Amino acid sequence: MVKKKPFVLRLKPEMMNALEKWSADEFRSVNGQIEWILNRALREAGRMKEGDRMKEVDTGTSDEPENKE
Repeated sequence: MVKKKPFVLRLKPEMMNALEKWSADEFRSVNGQIEWILNRALREAGRMKEGDRMKEVDTGTSDEPENKE
């Protein structure tokens, strides 16, 4: 089991609403969606290698969005 470090994140209501909608569209929790966004951004910025990403079993997140077609 991956140990996670909790922290407080303050967001504007509009941003939270957008995150809630996006995560629901992707069948993820808001926390899982934020982790997915951060993982992707860190890899794209070269700050984290592909093999270094967090284990996704605990949050149910996936690296790629679900295909809804």
